[in-house]
Amino acid sequence: MSAKGPLSGVRVVEFAGIGPGPFCAMMLADMGAEVIRIDREGAQGSNPVLERGRARLNLDLKSPEGRERALAALEKADVLVEGFRPGVMERLGLGPDEVLARNPRMIYGRMTGWGQTGPLAHAAGHDINYIALTGALAAIGKPGQPAQPPLNLVGDFGGGGMYLAFGIAAALYERERSGKGQVIDAAIVDGTASLMAMFSGTVPAGHITVERDTNLLGGAAPYYRAYLCADGKEVAIGALEPQFYAELTKLIGAEPVPGRGASAGWPGGSNDFAAIFVTKTQAEWCAILEGTDACFAPVLTLAEAPGHPHMSAREIYPVVDGIAHPAPAPRFSRTPGDIQPGDRDGEAVLKSWGVKA
Repeated sequence: MSAKGPLSGVRVVEFAGIGPGPFCAMMLADMGAEVIRIDREGAQGSNPVLERGRARLNLDLKSPEGRERALAALEKADVLVEGFRPGVMERLGLGPDEVLARNPRMIYGRMTGWGQTGPLAHAAGHDINYIALTGALAAIGKPGQPAQPPLNLVGDFGGGGMYLAFGIAAALYERERSGKGQVIDAAIVDGTASLMAMFSGTVPAGHITVERDTNLLGGAAPYYRAYLCADGKEVAIGALEPQFYAELTKLIGAEPVPGRGASAGWPGGSNDFAAIFVTKTQAEWCAILEGTDACFAPVLTLAEAPGHPHMSAREIYPVVDGIAHPAPAPRFSRTPGDIQPGDRDGEAVLKSWGVKA
């Protein structure tokens, strides 16, 4: 298959998993890599968006025949993506030592929550557990209430899949100079801690706090939060800078919050803004505020987002087989990514790689 994109010509073998591993493989496929997804015998795809752009190959990796078939594919590949607990691939005879012995140029990408080492490395966990340990979860939610998980975006996909994809791209670049492959230990706790870099620097310096009742970016400030409208829908306000805040208050007819930067006045200001926003529908506020410097957006559902004029103009949600997909991101001027054809026969792709039947 001749794919376009900056990773065109890169061959990837993905061992089927859930969440961040498949997301990483999706990103690689979107950028032009040819991805074979190896799954257990009889398994079928379950997510047409997250698993898009793959060829599929069903193998019994616990059998000598299945293991050897996987190794034959890996000999011809550039990248391996796996998301099992530490030690699982080794027990299957597909660990880094075995694979790099057969293919010294292999970029061996390992996706876990806790990492390959450390006291929790072999413990079960999910996104909420990983972001809890990094300080991210504690900053999210309302004062006096339990922390609120932000879906599984921060850990699985932000701190996990994206960091693995970045690591793979970096390792492929390094391989051009050294000619050697290597192992990538991509842990969600590592990536999420990295995502918190701004706060790690600004909190000790006293520039910002992550305490929920005074967190400027956590919904405590009246000019950085969401409000209910007359129709029960919501709008999001992000007027952080003084000039944007002045524009907001002018357009909605609000009195500026006294001592805008002091958190003591925030509860009263939030109540005042809430009383104003509830007087009009979301659509009415869009007519007044959208496109201005008030830093405004309607809070849309996943079903509503593709229909917004801006999202539509940028074709952010192309429809493939009746399903709105997020478009490949980021965008490239010369070598744009694309949503690759899915559900191709893995054996046919292996044959094109030069792997004998």
